[in-house]
Amino acid sequence: MDRPRILHRHALATRLWHWVTAVSVIILLGSGLMILNAHPQLYWGQYGANFDTPWFRVAWVFDGGRVPGWLTIPSTYNLALARRWHLLFALVLAFALAAYMVASLLNRHFQRDLRVRARDLAPATLAHDLAEHAALHFHDPASPGAYNVLQKLAYVAVIFVALPLLIFTGLAMSPGMNAAWPWLVDLFGGRQSARSIHFIVAIALAAFLVVHLALVILAGPWNEVRSMLTGKWRVPE
Repeated sequence: MDRPRILHRHALATRLWHWVTAVSVIILLGSGLMILNAHPQLYWGQYGANFDTPWFRVAWVFDGGRVPGWLTIPSTYNLALARRWHLLFALVLAFALAAYMVASLLNRHFQRDLRVRARDLAPATLAHDLAEHAALHFHDPASPGAYNVLQKLAYVAVIFVALPLLIFTGLAMSPGMNAAWPWLVDLFGGRQSARSIHFIVAIALAAFLVVHLALVILAGPWNEVRSMLTGKWRVPE
């Protein structure tokens, strides 16, 4: 019987960033929902208050007009504590992302593994990758260690779009940053617009996490988690 083929799939920098980011995002989502409970409505533009017309109300989703405690950090209403958790892990997220980007440029992870080529975006390629995912075939037998097209598109969207947007819209909501970088608020169309974009991207990131975890389970959780702990990944038969 042939021995299982083992590949070294994830560099140390990728593994460290993955777990730091996973913890940070979970805490940021929970504390962010608690902060949202302080004023559970969202607006577009520069201003938004109780008597303005919001585009979103938490009351449309949850009875009582507040996000329930099982989704928030802390679980009981405490705006000051939620803000401390949020600021701390926002800094962790931002510096971890910057360090990961530098490391991935140096070790050529971005160029080697995440580079999206024109042929990757061809309708036939995308359709084939969707069909393979639907059949629970997540790896190319000819190059099992390579990222598939949907993986590359998802990771590029998260690393280069979603996370930077979260960071910069978060900065745009800070009064101190408003004074130092007023152009940042204007870039997002006003402070309330920045808050709305921050919320939308956070929800999109939460959806990504759900899909990501589901695919990890379908692909074989022990093999996938082990690869992100040790870097060693067993090629599926």
